[in-house]
Amino acid sequence: MTTVTRIIGIDPGLRRTGWGVIDSLGNSVRFVASGSVTSDGDMDLASRLVQIHDGLDAVLHQYQPDEAAIEQTFVNKDAGATLKLGQARGVALLAPARRGLPVAEYAPNAVKKAIVGAGHAEKGQIRVMVKVLMPKATFESDDAADALAIALTHAHHRGSVVGRLAKLAAG
Repeated sequence: MTTVTRIIGIDPGLRRTGWGVIDSLGNSVRFVASGSVTSDGDMDLASRLVQIHDGLDAVLHQYQPDEAAIEQTFVNKDAGATLKLGQARGVALLAPARRGLPVAEYAPNAVKKAIVGAGHAEKGQIRVMVKVLMPKATFESDDAADALAIALTHAHHRGSVVGRLAKLAAG
């Protein structure tokens, strides 16, 4: 007998952290909810990180996922921006881990390849494919669409060797 696994995907960001919740049963997935947590750009960094944590914690409390999946940080040319993104990502890892959830991590290119079929897909392609894979899904931002893509990637890989390795890498 198979049980439904509720998965939250998180796309970390300092301004907006996207989240998407799906239910996975075997090869089928069902959209539950999506959105984003925002932080106030006029506040100091520590306060913004608290806003992200508290927002994610409220989402986790409301939807009670069984597992979490988070996009890994990519390094860009601006070291300061990469560091701030890494701090937001740390908070995004912390929130589900504090609730005892297993947390898997996926590289951005792995998510794009799983959803679109190409590791260098554009944001618009991800939005379209998330809608194709889950026609009832609603999302108001690229961040929420990306978070749903991360959750879908995890649903696809969680039982595979890749999924188990992602869990081990996170732990």
